[in-house]
Amino acid sequence: MPKKQVGLLGGNFNPIHQAHLMIAEQVGQKMGLDEVHLLPSYLPPHVDEKKTIDSTHRLAMVKLAIEDNSFLSVDTRELARKGKSYTIDTLLEMTAENPEIEYYFIIGGDEVAYLPKWHRIDELIRIVNFVGVKRAGYTLESPYPIIWVDVPEIQLSSSYIRKQVKQGCSIRYLVPERVREYIAEEGLYLDEL
Repeated sequence: MPKKQVGLLGGNFNPIHQAHLMIAEQVGQKMGLDEVHLLPSYLPPHVDEKKTIDSTHRLAMVKLAIEDNSFLSVDTRELARKGKSYTIDTLLEMTAENPEIEYYFIIGGDEVAYLPKWHRIDELIRIVNFVGVKRAGYTLESPYPIIWVDVPEIQLSSSYIRKQVKQGCSIRYLVPERVREYIAEEGLYLDEL
């Protein structure tokens, strides 16, 4: 029986936005994956409080963002583990728990150049497939096997959204509506630097 194929998209999701969701959906569909899991990372305690928000808020926003899409789900293991999470530790845990699943780790074309610096990368590439999202201006060359996927390019970042909120500007259509409402209700990002 063929292995189940699951995509993984990691990130701080501070906050999750339409580009994250579009990448997860597009890559998952184009690759014919069975599902895609969003993998929020836990921020270590020494990070300046003002530069991030509590992981409970980030997780709540991810859940709101994907609640109407059964193709996407959230994996909270890095939040539960706390501290610094290395992808290798997460993938070793996942593959031990689910040997019947083949994992595809989705990264931006800009991140591919950093793969040689990833913790235990040579071990990592043996247990996970890397999927690179093509980005204009970034090379498709890598010493590692990368499956390249074309998705529409949206110039959108969490830091841009946080800045818009602080300046009192609209973030409608930049984030899912439920996420926009949550940010407003919770008063998030108003004291961003």
